[in-house]
Formats: sequence, C-alpha cells, structure tokens
Amino acid sequence: MATHQLLLLPGDGIGVEAMHEVANIIETLNKVSGKVVFETEHDLVGGAAIDAHGVPLTESALKKALNADAVIFGAVGGSKWDDVAYEIRPEAGLLRLRKDLGLFANLRPAICYPALADASSLKRELVEGLDIMIVRELTGGVYFGEPKEIVTLENGEKRAIDTQLYTTHEIERIAKVAFDLAGKRQNKVHSAEKRNVMKSGVLWNEVVTATHKSYAPSVGLEHILADNCAMQLVRNPKQFDVIVTDNLFGDVLSDAAAMLTGSLGMLPSASLGAPDEKTGRRLSLYEPVHGSAPDIAGQDLANPIATIASFAMALRYTFNMGQEADMIDQAIANVLADGLRTADIMQDGMTQVGTKAMGAAIIKHLETLAA
Repeated sequence: MATHQLLLLPGDGIGVEAMHEVANIIETLNKVSGKVVFETEHDLVGGAAIDAHGVPLTESALKKALNADAVIFGAVGGSKWDDVAYEIRPEAGLLRLRKDLGLFANLRPAICYPALADASSLKRELVEGLDIMIVRELTGGVYFGEPKEIVTLENGEKRAIDTQLYTTHEIERIAKVAFDLAGKRQNKVHSAEKRNVMKSGVLWNEVVTATHKSYAPSVGLEHILADNCAMQLVRNPKQFDVIVTDNLFGDVLSDAAAMLTGSLGMLPSASLGAPDEKTGRRLSLYEPVHGSAPDIAGQDLANPIATIASFAMALRYTFNMGQEADMIDQAIANVLADGLRTADIMQDGMTQVGTKAMGAAIIKHLETLAA
C-alpha cells in the first residue's frame, strides 16, 4: 500500500476550520481507499506563524513543505496583522512558499455545480455546466519584476514603479501546462495578454504561438486580449475551456471567473512546480480561492467546500488518483443537490448548515460512493 506525505498549513481565520474538515476527509479516504495511506503533518503559516515565531513562515515549515508530497494550504491574513512590517505580512508566507517551491503554474478551475446555477450573478443558461480552467503564471511578471519601489523625486512628488518582466522560458513552460490540460479536456486554449500596448504581451503571444506549433499543434489555440477576455467571461463564459495568461491578468481573470459560479467559497486551486528531471516528482500546493474571512472565524459559518475540493485536486494532479478525486467532487455535488448550504451560498428553500455539518454530509456521501 502506497504512503504519501501531506503537509497541512491551516493558516488564519476560517482556514483553520476548513482544514479540520479536510483532515476528516483524508481520514475517511484512508479507511475506504484500500490502496493508499496519507500521513499528515501540521505547521503554522501567516498570522499564526507571526504570533508564534515573529515570521509568516519558519525555515522548519518551509523544509517540511519541500519534503512533502503535497501541501494543503488554508488561508492567511486579517486586520490583526495590518500593522506588521510589509516584509513579514501574513501573505509573505504564501509568497515565500510559491517562490521557494518553484510553483510557477496556478490552476484555477471555475466550475458551476448544477444546484448552484441560480446563485450566480449571471443567468442560469450562461453558467449551468460551466467548466473553465484558468492557468496563471505564478512566479514571474509584475508581482516579482525589479525594480519595484516607491521613490521621492526632487520636486517632492512620489513615484511608484512595478516592472512587468517575462522570459521565453517562463512563457513556454506555462503554455505547455495549458496545452497538456486542454488535451485532457475540450482541446481548446485561449491565450490572454495585451500585445497591443505591452511589450511583454508581444513576447507572450510570440512564444505561445511557437510553443503551440512545436509542442501541441493538435490543440486548438486562440489569442485574445486580456480586457476582451474579461468581457467575454461575463458575456459568454462557456466558450472557454482553458485560459492561459500571466500573473497579473491571471489574478484578475480568475477572480472574475470564480464569481460566475456563485461564491468564492466554492472554488479550489492548485499551484504546481516543474517535474524533477530524474524522479518526475513535482512540488505542489493546493489552496482555496477564498481568504481568511476573520469576521466569521470560529463561528462554524465557513464554507469548507473549496478547501475539500483543493484536496481533490491534489488527488488528481499530484497523486494520479482521478477516481478518488471524482468521488469527492461527486460527494460535494450530491450534498448541494440535497439542498444543504452554508451561509455564503444560502438560497430560498434550502437548508443552512455550518462548517462541521457540511463536512460531515460530504463524508457521508463519500462513504456511500466508495462502498
């Protein structure tokens, strides 16, 4: 029986409650799988790590992440840490993990469960059956480019500088991830950039085109300006299958796509590194799209579905356990079809439940599906 090592980093706010339900899902899967055992280890990140150690991520926690087969991440941040130095803000812990683990490919699915189609801000016919995968380059671009500074000019004015920077290699490797994913889905990729006003967009377009020709010519490729992509997401989202884009546009477009589904509390994400040349092992981190929501933390109000679905993504993309991932996804869909809702997705005629009850209901369906 295979044994895999998971590092659970609950973080702050509702991350702690949601991760508790993931731990229960992992325990259940260990019982019903019959072919794999997941061993788990916990550590601190974000504000919790600042409170305990004075930094948002300790070297010990980073070492555990590097050694784990996958990291399951909760959420970080909150007003409690608004006054800490910028360099040690809670979010810096997550950024350090992404950088040091080399997690360059962020996968952000936008899936609309049939039972939640009416919760979207768009009409049901536009979102029912929606299944988009946004592939965001995560370690380059304007968030990491140098120089990045605020300087005071001779006349007393201040000037802020952020640098958008990409190399051929960075664009090529994220494009390959998108083409690989599309080949297992609907075989269509949209590449979004701003080649009409940005030199980085010109290079992005050129490299994606060349990579498509040499690496995946059988996959459909369309180029789209990022602002038009944003418009099309709210006009006709089901035209998209896989969207590949840079760090900044990926941040914006993935949040827009997320809200098509009705709630940020429903959506998972994956961040993947490059496969090791010798072992094929790929470092990975899985996390919900939502934040730490400190205003509802500790009140059994949080929606754990996104974090549970993040673990399902780990099964699918790190452990090649597609059948088990499908069971968890189906268990979530079944619970929603039963009419159970947490507060963030509550609808008329449905039954509102808390974090623990939602987790327990998903486990009950998972056990039934595995029987």
